Amino acid sequence: MAEQKNHVIPLLTPYGMGNFNLSHRIVLAPLFRARSYNNVAQPHAILYYSQRATKGGLLITEANSISPTCQYHPNAVGIWSKEQIEAWKPIVDAVHAKGGIFFCQILHTGRVSDPDFKPNRQTLISSTNKPLTHNGIEPRALRTDEIPHIVNDFRLAARNAIEAGFDGVEIHGAHGFLIDQFLKDQVNDRTDKYGGSTENRCRFALEVVEAVVEEIGADRVGIRLSPFSDYNECNDSNPQALGLYMAKSLNKHGVLYCHMVEPRWDISGENKETPHTLAPMKKAFNGTFIVAGGYDRKEGNKAVAEEKANLVAYGRLFLANPDLPKRFEVDAPLNKYNRETFYTPDPVVGYTDYPFLEGSS
Repeated sequence: MAEQKNHVIPLLTPYGMGNFNLSHRIVLAPLFRARSYNNVAQPHAILYYSQRATKGGLLITEANSISPTCQYHPNAVGIWSKEQIEAWKPIVDAVHAKGGIFFCQILHTGRVSDPDFKPNRQTLISSTNKPLTHNGIEPRALRTDEIPHIVNDFRLAARNAIEAGFDGVEIHGAHGFLIDQFLKDQVNDRTDKYGGSTENRCRFALEVVEAVVEEIGADRVGIRLSPFSDYNECNDSNPQALGLYMAKSLNKHGVLYCHMVEPRWDISGENKETPHTLAPMKKAFNGTFIVAGGYDRKEGNKAVAEEKANLVAYGRLFLANPDLPKRFEVDAPLNKYNRETFYTPDPVVGYTDYPFLEGSS
């Protein structure tokens, strides 16, 4: 049933995020698309991202690898080379032409990388030498003196993103990738200043934040965190304390936003029962708080109305419905997503072929 015309739809209300004036609260979540051949963004991404761009709408790119040491898939995009920077420019321009705000997510995959796709088959690096069960490949724990070099790779990637024209960057500190491998005590078994206490385990993440803020300014920096997730075999014994410590620590750096994944989120796509909540993190963090993980229209509106979130990020629904804000506005039926085409390398199928509502594009 359509909303009454005079009824306020919380997700469709404007919001001021730092220097950015958002016209609505619906964010395109970062989604790995596996269509950036040879780790370079392709022209077909122009259509994909511009389809989902709206005036004053925030889009976050799929994760961009920060260096050749974390090429985790032959079609995963990167932002470490001049060629990659140039490839992103027309895509960014297309989003800006529609009035969209575009942030580039940057990451190092750590032990999740696939050595088959790395120059000279380097050993995987991590906070630990514990391998992932599914690949059994033992990573090499980074030496203390090597960590500043990885921090610098994040800084350079942020600089590259700004050169490509992006409005800012989102540091990927979630879902079991390198930063998360340092954050979580079930993975991080270090005995140096980057291991042990919560403060020590968060040190690497906060050094990355500090370096990126120094490079491009706090008003252009966000971070994604998933303290409650066990994705990629990366979990913590006290996720509530971990998330709260990070939320408070981020305030010292003045970052624009914190993007957190709901405790209920599960890789299967089904929400799981949990007693945990992001409410303490939202309360502790001074900037914009973005939530993600299993939201639909009703739950997103409720989260904004009850001030549990400033913005809500949508992944699968935004993938399958390029005009998601419009559909939410008129309460239209949603296209169903096809999980089988999420990661196919096809430049159209499961990528730019999801239909719009009649009369919108």
